[in-house]
Amino acid sequence: MAGFRDLTDVDLEHQIAALSKELTTLKKAVARRGSGYYEDGRDMAMDYYSDLSDRIAQSLPHIRKRARMVEETARDHPAATVAVGLVVLGLIATLAFNRR
Repeated sequence: MAGFRDLTDVDLEHQIAALSKELTTLKKAVARRGSGYYEDGRDMAMDYYSDLSDRIAQSLPHIRKRARMVEETARDHPAATVAVGLVVLGLIATLAFNRR
């Protein structure tokens, strides 16, 4: 009986060693694929950022012009500006209290 037990132990040790090697190989393959996916994702994010940056840069002069117009209107009509500000604050407060 002792001989059979020794053979089983040796066989298990060989199986464990083989599984350990296979696990190491799989870890390396996953690491390579993961780094490839990371690089692809990073490149895609950089492309999106570049596109967004270009669009913002193109529309920035128009946004500045509209902001100046709003500023001039606010200076010309201070009472209306205060009224709109109070309405906006009321809407924000209503939304904040309704969520609770």
